[in-house]
Formats: sequence, structure tokens, C-alpha cells
Amino acid sequence: MTQMLAILILLLFLTAGIAAAAMLDRAIPALVAGRPMKSSLSAPFAVAAAMAIAPKSDTEHPDRVGWVLAPILYFTLAAVGLSVVPLSPRLVAAPSEVGIVLWGACEALTVVAVFLHGWSANAPLPLMGAYRYVAIGLPAMLLSMFVLIGAALPAQSLGLVEIVESQRDVWNVVRQPAGLVLFLMLGLSVSLRGPFDYADPYDLAGGTQAEVSGAARLSWRLARLAMLVSVSAMTATVFLGGYLGPVLPGFVWLALKSALVLVALVAAGNWFARMPPARMMSFLWLALLPLSFLMLAAVGVELLLWG
Repeated sequence: MTQMLAILILLLFLTAGIAAAAMLDRAIPALVAGRPMKSSLSAPFAVAAAMAIAPKSDTEHPDRVGWVLAPILYFTLAAVGLSVVPLSPRLVAAPSEVGIVLWGACEALTVVAVFLHGWSANAPLPLMGAYRYVAIGLPAMLLSMFVLIGAALPAQSLGLVEIVESQRDVWNVVRQPAGLVLFLMLGLSVSLRGPFDYADPYDLAGGTQAEVSGAARLSWRLARLAMLVSVSAMTATVFLGGYLGPVLPGFVWLALKSALVLVALVAAGNWFARMPPARMMSFLWLALLPLSFLMLAAVGVELLLWG
């Protein structure tokens, strides 16, 4: 019964998060540009309805099965990653002693889903977006490995409940603020946003979704938003104390913290420019990965010296 309640709450959380993310995608650029907010907030629903009834495009000899499976796989990975996020010590949709490992597996398989989406179109621009994302996405996943291990060390566990409980005195964002920044970068990468959107960029006419229209394009859009919500919830859990907080129920605190992260990710995705692929590769391998390793070493030394 408890597990079923957790599943229902997470489904509501995911649905509300997708709607909020879609509105934020319109509202934040409108706020910066000084455009009316009312039309910006209602536009995502009108756009979704138009996309759902739009005619379907096609390419020559596509992999139709892969084209259908890619957004389903992407959305499923977001949902599975969200399922291990605890709403309270005893309220978890998918209880796991290795929740961090399961989340890491979902991150890695995101590369497969995005590449499949670009490959299946059998067209040059989607394929270029797919290969770009593989080149950038794989080293970006390594950031997550070091960051999450650093978050798990104080808890001496790979379970997310234990990681949240280890933050009752000090949140992990205080222990490793650089880790939060690196994990947010990873979040932009797995949700294909802003400076890390090398799969569906404008310079490739939409990249992996360049040849997609109608309901298929809407499903890919929803899958991307679902991954953004999942990343926000995981960030709030690992770095901001998750369900911890006074007076209010734990899932309310998790929702509030996740909303804060969601706003930060959408804002970063709209404000920061994207580097050329070669420069981003150098930035990842020569700057961000060494920084993540040093951060992990610093957390280890801190625990050895002061517990």
C-alpha cells in the first residue's frame, strides 16, 4: 500500500513537473525579453495540441521500430530514474539499496536512446546530432560518476534514503558546492538543453528531431521534459536534503526543492551559449573531469580527517 501511494505521488509529480517545465521554457525567455507572460504560459498547451494533430513526416527507408522506441525508451529511463527518489524514509516507489547505481545506468542508457532517435531517421542531420551527442555525452556521464560517489561517501551507502539521512546536519551542497554545479551540467546534458544540447541544436535544424513531426515530435518533447524533471528531483535529493524539512510533509519539501532546481536548469539552458563541439570536448576532458576527481578526493580527505 505504501509503495502504491509512492507511485501515485511520483506520477502526479512527473505530470506536474512536465507541465511546469514546458511553461518555464516559455516564461523565462519572455521575462528576459519583456514579452507578456500570460500568452507565454498558455502557449505550450496550444503548441502541444497542434503538434498532436499535425501530419506525420517520413524519410526514405527509416528504421520505423527504432524511431518509435527511442522516445519510449527515453521517457522510461526518466521514469525509472525518478522511481528510486525517496519521498520519505519509508515512502519510495522502487526501494533500492543501490539507487545511485540505478540512476547511473539510466544516465548511460540515455546515450543509447538519443543515438537511436537520430540513427532511425536515416537522414544526415539527425545522424550528425546523434554522433555529436555520443561524443559529448559519454565524458559528461563520467562527471556524474565522480560526483555521485562523493555524495555517497558521507552516507557510506549507495542508497538514496541513506544519502538523504546523512544530510540531516549538513546538506551535500555545503560539503561539495562544485559537485552541485557539475551535476547540474550533467542534467543539462541528459535532458538535451542549452549549452549541452548537441543532439537537437538549431544549427542542425533540430538534430535528431529534424525529420520528426506530429505526435512523434510531441512524444520526444515530452520525454525530454520528463528527463528534466527526473534530474531536478535527483539533484534535490542528493544535494539539497531531499525530503528533509520542518512542518511540511517530506514529498512537499522534495517538490519545492525540485522546483527550485528546475527553474535553475531551464534558466541555464536559455541563458548560456553552446560551445563548438571540439571546444566542449576539451573543456570536459581537460577541466571538468579533473575538477570532479579533485572534488571526490577532497570529500574523501575531509571524511578521513573529520568523519
